[in-house]
Amino acid sequence: MNDDTIAALATRAGEAAVNIIKISGKESINIAEKIFKSKSNKKICDLRTYKIIYGNIFDKNKIIDEVLVSVMKAPKSYTREDIVEINCHGGMVAVNKILELIIENGARLAEPGEFTKRAFLNGRIDLSQAEAVIDIINAKTINSLKIAANNLSGSLKNEIKNIRKKLLDIIVEIEASIDFIEEDLEIIPYKKMRKDINEVHENLIELIKSEEKGEIIKNGIKITIAGKPNVGKSSLLNLIVKKEKSIVTHIPGTTRDAIDEIIYMDGIPVTITDTAGIRKSKNYIEKIGVKKSISEIEKADIIIVILDNSKEISDEDIEIIKKSKEKKVVICINKIDKRSKIKKEKIEEYIKKENIIEISATKRIGIEKLEKKIKDLTIGKEKFEIEEKIIINKRQKISIEKAKIEIENAQKAFDLKLSEEFPVIELRAAYNTLGEIIGENTGEDILNGIFRKFCIGK
Repeated sequence: MNDDTIAALATRAGEAAVNIIKISGKESINIAEKIFKSKSNKKICDLRTYKIIYGNIFDKNKIIDEVLVSVMKAPKSYTREDIVEINCHGGMVAVNKILELIIENGARLAEPGEFTKRAFLNGRIDLSQAEAVIDIINAKTINSLKIAANNLSGSLKNEIKNIRKKLLDIIVEIEASIDFIEEDLEIIPYKKMRKDINEVHENLIELIKSEEKGEIIKNGIKITIAGKPNVGKSSLLNLIVKKEKSIVTHIPGTTRDAIDEIIYMDGIPVTITDTAGIRKSKNYIEKIGVKKSISEIEKADIIIVILDNSKEISDEDIEIIKKSKEKKVVICINKIDKRSKIKKEKIEEYIKKENIIEISATKRIGIEKLEKKIKDLTIGKEKFEIEEKIIINKRQKISIEKAKIEIENAQKAFDLKLSEEFPVIELRAAYNTLGEIIGENTGEDILNGIFRKFCIGK
């Protein structure tokens, strides 16, 4: 199948100033020659790589479009195959006709991600770099773009290769020593070897930790504001997003539906949801709102539960806190400008004291402290320098967690002074598991699953 010449629209379909059609494979130049004539009478095959030529696309003797054609000859191309790119005018009629001519002359339509898959199969990039390509395409923020660009440059690939080299050195040393066991020679430097294995274990733990922060930076977080009616949920939302998003009145139950707003905190997209007040009600519409509020709590990464400082804590307040306990929770005691009736000790039975923030939404007190707490819960208190971090995705995390367990099994074998064959088996398994991240020992089903996420033309 990789011997086929493939073609696809590389730009977004629809009306545009310019569209690009990409052809890759051993017949790409020959196919382009059959439908293109340059104004200078030069042939595409005579061009040096990375050169552009001006001319027309023809269907027999009829001009279809005026185009620019660029050529990238193997192996100096994205796929390491001959690539021809046709820059034509935007508009689907011209694009479809040119694609039709290309296919009539021997190409086939590319599958999603097939150009990048060929780049991987032809050794231009590894699997982690291929995944970085789709992350660049899907990047929602400058920070998520930085993460993807870092991985595309090979930072994760190099880290995994370094870890695998350490493992291989340990394996070779143990296996070489096994030959001398019968002679009763003590040649295995156990102390150094155990230190090296511990170092590999720490490397894997650090990579695993990066995944959660990476997902937050790439995809953002969801914060749900919850509480009883009239405790100040809508006022807090308006304060955080700095505009009148929710209606604020003294009448309890004004908010009947979930209201979303997206803001950015240190470049991280944050979706904040104001929910209907949670309480028992006979009103049919309000009951639907309460049900939706509970659903929003279940979907949230962080929950801000608002309590009214001017009232004693109620069973309903406790119930809301209990519903939120499985998530990261911040308790906001609102209306601290009023006489306090709330007992903090009762809240501290359920929530850590450090996660209880006192605010006044109307007086704008404590909002900065709340925002800092949200940041701490999101990416931690330590400064997180994206440029200095290697950040993995969920698929890579699964492989690294599996390799970590295999390393721990090897550590246990050493501790129990088992025969050398036992730790070697586990270390070899970890070596192979880590190979899955960069595309070694990776099954066809996994590869297909990854490249199906791509758009056609990439």
